[in-house]
Amino acid sequence: MRRYLPFLYIALFLFITNFQQAFSQGCVGIKNMHCTSMSPASKPDKWQVSLNHRYFRSYKHFVGSDEQKQRVDQGTEVINKVHSIDLGVSYNVSNRLALSLSFPILLNDRSSLYEHYGNSTSSNPQQLRFHTQANGLGDIRIAGTYWILEPLKHPNGNFAIGFGLKLPNGNPEVNDDFHRRKTNGSDSTIRKAVDQSIQLGDGGLGFSLEAQGYHSLFKNAVLYYNGFYLFNPANTNKTLTRGTLTGADPLIAYYSVPDQFSFRLGMNYNLLQNKRLTASFGGRLEGIPAHDALGKSKGFRRPGYIISIEPGASYKAGKANFQLSVPVALYRNRTKSVYDLADPTHTRHGDAAFADYLLNIGMSYSFGK
Repeated sequence: MRRYLPFLYIALFLFITNFQQAFSQGCVGIKNMHCTSMSPASKPDKWQVSLNHRYFRSYKHFVGSDEQKQRVDQGTEVINKVHSIDLGVSYNVSNRLALSLSFPILLNDRSSLYEHYGNSTSSNPQQLRFHTQANGLGDIRIAGTYWILEPLKHPNGNFAIGFGLKLPNGNPEVNDDFHRRKTNGSDSTIRKAVDQSIQLGDGGLGFSLEAQGYHSLFKNAVLYYNGFYLFNPANTNKTLTRGTLTGADPLIAYYSVPDQFSFRLGMNYNLLQNKRLTASFGGRLEGIPAHDALGKSKGFRRPGYIISIEPGASYKAGKANFQLSVPVALYRNRTKSVYDLADPTHTRHGDAAFADYLLNIGMSYSFGK
């Protein structure tokens, strides 16, 4: 029976994810990335496979930190539904060094009025909403993590640094059909690139610097922290924002290749003496800056960030570990882009759609003694 347990765990995970829904980021195109995880007590020559699922539905529009509530009231909001499934494998070279490889599978759907017939009742009298999609493999990620202190000598606290590579294999120019209403009221379609927020990749080779750590607070309680910054030195990719250069502003004619960041801080608390069930609570900050740390920052992007509280739980069953977290948005801000800042009147400020919370659910299974 034991030999079938990994397959049962995976089947259970897939069953759960098919019946769970949640909501969060959207038009601010934050991709699903996380720090390489490794327990400091892990032994060398150990393999781990993981399956993680993230889902959100964004629909609330913000200009800066001001919510544009009229968009939902009028039914003109943009709705992004994103499923991100990460398939990962990691190997412990030693009890201090781990290497990992992750393959994100993305299932993205976007519906709107303005990208098709338009928001107005004159151009779209029936207020019809149409969908565009992008499904497939995202940007593959390779990463390594190294614990600074010898884990066996420092069981109550440690700090790790990491380095990652984001490969530009995800398609940054997925195309789909956009609807146009003819003067006689009949429908027609044109084919062009879908919105940046649901593209499978950004077309740039990036690298990330990561940090994570923990410190014992009191009995059964541990402080945790982790974060990364993804550097994307490329300026723009070859995807046309409008599908054509005709009438396009040169500053935003192509999609940008933006940096990305995420930081988390919180506490884990063991609920059972055998330490199998752990509850967690913390804060989370993630977003996309207007200006990249390296290289130019031209092209079309929707910069912004979201601050969330993040309750969660994990359960360990033998060599399997199940995890769940539900970040709930406290503050959302669509900051000004380079294009917005170039406005001589200082009045231009684009919007972006966010959501209320997201769902992260996953499992991992370890092989080796």
